[in-house]
Amino acid sequence: MASVLGESGAPKRALITGITGQDGIYLSELLLSKGYEVYGLLRGQNNPKAAMLEEVLPSVHVIAGDLLDMSSLMRAMTIAQPDEVYNLGAVSFVAYSWQNARLTTDVTAGGVLSMLESVRLYQEVSGKRVRFYQASSSEMFGKVQHVPQTESTLLWPRSPYGVAKVYGHYLTINYRESYDMHASSGILFNHESPRRGVEFVTRKVSRAVARISLGLQDTLTLGNIDAERDWGFAGDYVEAMYLMLQQDVADDYVIATGETHSISELLDVAFATVGIDDWKPYVQTDTALLRPAEVDQLIGDATKARNAFGWEPKVSFKDLVEMMVHNDLALQSRDAGHAAP
Repeated sequence: MASVLGESGAPKRALITGITGQDGIYLSELLLSKGYEVYGLLRGQNNPKAAMLEEVLPSVHVIAGDLLDMSSLMRAMTIAQPDEVYNLGAVSFVAYSWQNARLTTDVTAGGVLSMLESVRLYQEVSGKRVRFYQASSSEMFGKVQHVPQTESTLLWPRSPYGVAKVYGHYLTINYRESYDMHASSGILFNHESPRRGVEFVTRKVSRAVARISLGLQDTLTLGNIDAERDWGFAGDYVEAMYLMLQQDVADDYVIATGETHSISELLDVAFATVGIDDWKPYVQTDTALLRPAEVDQLIGDATKARNAFGWEPKVSFKDLVEMMVHNDLALQSRDAGHAAP
């Protein structure tokens, strides 16, 4: 595929924070397929994910940096000289945010300020106009005030993570309005994949179901199995990120499937994938896993994105869950030393 060219006539350059997460990897693959030069910010000395990144994305240029270190971000901007910046970096596990509210706030909220300032200052020095993407979240809606949720729905976050995301969301709008920056926010609803971390409920379920079917695990323990979410495929959602930054005018967009499913439904599909119709004997609930303030239901309306740049999800909920279970079957079978069923 021919390279997408920037203002200088050279291939476009993108800088991605949070590049080792599922979104960072899928987005990198998408941009590389379009001929971009991709730079990824990698935090910490001897980061254990560095080897994975080198294996999966050998074409990505890795830059050492930290969202809590403004000087490292300015250095990253100077090295990458990006046309587009995608700020995906965050402390993103909601349950963890109650245990470490300060760190979550510093990284997930303060990191947005640092990135926006880095982009703004780089633009002033270089004269180059940079397009900025902020990863906002459906967790900002929290105690939902309108169903389904749109870009104009009142934000009522129910976790330190959600509060931090609200700060970053409004700050992105403020920089757009204050400095005429091309800064957009994607209000992404839950999006999953085989690359999702095992601490998240969808991957926790798919991995446990695989292990139970292989005789490697007896039960799965969960919290609120009645909670409902709008789940889509991360590979579809990173395409929306890219499309937002291709628009002439920056704006904010909800990205969602418009369908909601409970964790019980997730269990139905996951266990059915391995031929188990009744999952109740295998699933336990533990009140210790309940959130201090629960978000009971999220469902998004992506009409604005569909009308603006034609985005629609391609992978269904059922196909997504089956994809994740099959992937974990292969992984667990390999680790256990026998063939997947």
